[in-house]
Amino acid sequence: MIPVKSLSGGNQQAWKAMFDTVILLAGQAEQVVMPPVLRGHNPDLAVISVAYSADLAALDSDLLERARLIAFVTPEIVSKRILAKLGYGAINFHPGPPDYPGWAPSHFALYERATEFGVTVHIMVEQVDAGPIIDVARFPVPRDISVLGLEGLAYAHLAQQFWRMAKSLATDPKLPPVLAIEWGSRKYSRRAYRAMCDIPLDILKDELDRRLKVFGGNHFGISPTINLHGIEFRAVLPGS
Repeated sequence: MIPVKSLSGGNQQAWKAMFDTVILLAGQAEQVVMPPVLRGHNPDLAVISVAYSADLAALDSDLLERARLIAFVTPEIVSKRILAKLGYGAINFHPGPPDYPGWAPSHFALYERATEFGVTVHIMVEQVDAGPIIDVARFPVPRDISVLGLEGLAYAHLAQQFWRMAKSLATDPKLPPVLAIEWGSRKYSRRAYRAMCDIPLDILKDELDRRLKVFGGNHFGISPTINLHGIEFRAVLPGS
């Protein structure tokens, strides 16, 4: 246990559990690769890997008080209750720049013909992709790149950020310093993604081609659809 100053002031001391655990909220591949990297910097560190936010609810309060959460490219939403119980904060590796908070940043960036993209590391708060930003990497968007190609570039930059920050995340009880960078004002959501896939009957061909190129891959089980007299017609791209 380590002493910290009482929030009420005076000479009274409060006690805070010592940082000894990282909870990794990530996919299977990351659960294999990342724990050894963290433990390489701190052999005494316990790393608990989980895939879903529901798994966090099963962890006891004493463990959470000693822990830091690292979320890496995950669609899972961590509840306010869990965030409040974490003694050493929560860090999210977001596969988009601050201009594209929220859902499917690569898709929306390509649809909007962005010339620059990037990735963001930030402290997690109750609102998704809204917490203080601690690291950003930006890069130009290659011409004619696909959604999967842009996602791959973003992932590579996030991996570099993780490797660069792993030592401090595994050894320093303090959270990294915050940058003077703000999130974009528009939040990209699953609802906005569905709206892009809701094709109006009077859509121009250029706009249809643009939407099909970006949103036509049936990612997330959502595909471009035309509704006509209560019947849905889903787009099937050539070769799919």
